[in-house]
Amino acid sequence: MMLITCPFCGPRADTEYVYGAAAGQGYPAPDAQQHELTEYLFLRDNPKGWHRELWVHRHGCGQWVEVERNTLTHEIRQVQALLQHEGKE
Repeated sequence: MMLITCPFCGPRADTEYVYGAAAGQGYPAPDAQQHELTEYLFLRDNPKGWHRELWVHRHGCGQWVEVERNTLTHEIRQVQALLQHEGKE
């Protein structure tokens, strides 16, 4: 289990989060060709070591965070908020 420290909720188990994508990765254009979509979805890099990722705190505040994680050890070095926190009612 990984422990991800949400900037709004504090330390939480990784089971409260859903992985979104690699941070900084561009998306295909709306008119992209089939091979471009296939490469985007299935032919991605699988980096070793430190990597920036986007996660959503699905079972918590619902905010997106950028997590800097070591893909070999699952150590988390940094977590940053991506959006302004508006709170839940």
